[in-house]
Amino acid sequence: MAVTPSKMIALGSKASQFTLLNVISEKNFIFDESKKEKGTLIMFICNHCPFVIHVNNGLVKLANDYQPKGVNFIAINSNDVANYPQDNPELMKQVAINLKYPFPYLYDETQEVAKVYHAECTPDFFLFDAENKLVYRGQLDDSRPNNGKSVTGKDIRIALNLLLERKSIPKENQLPSIGCNIKWKK
Repeated sequence: MAVTPSKMIALGSKASQFTLLNVISEKNFIFDESKKEKGTLIMFICNHCPFVIHVNNGLVKLANDYQPKGVNFIAINSNDVANYPQDNPELMKQVAINLKYPFPYLYDETQEVAKVYHAECTPDFFLFDAENKLVYRGQLDDSRPNNGKSVTGKDIRIALNLLLERKSIPKENQLPSIGCNIKWKK
């Protein structure tokens, strides 16, 4: 497992449109048709990464807390499933059902979406406002597997609350996420 930080891309970057398979519904998910009135949190995750496994229940709680407030949640797996078969779409669907994901879990087979978003690790988080401008990128919180800190979602919760209050999210409070590197195809 290669521990990798997220790339802290420029705030204000526009969200790129995409269409990907939602493994839960087995239908295509079109980003532009999913927009919520307050904003969108895009999460690059996967099935096997211990960092994602560590925060999975926290992600479900986070989405259940903020989706009713008008924030859209989207999870994307961009890993190479030929070399990491535990991340294949069938197993993605099982994980989503077992954990009761309240958000779509999308399969980025070509890895183009991860490249466009400059995703580097799992988990990697990108919060966009109602105009699809990036207002937060970074960690969920400072909990990591085996560091003894509880998963609270503190950093993203602060960002989400500021977004909902239409206040700016301080750049200096945005710390990179840490996780497994995205498993790129050769």
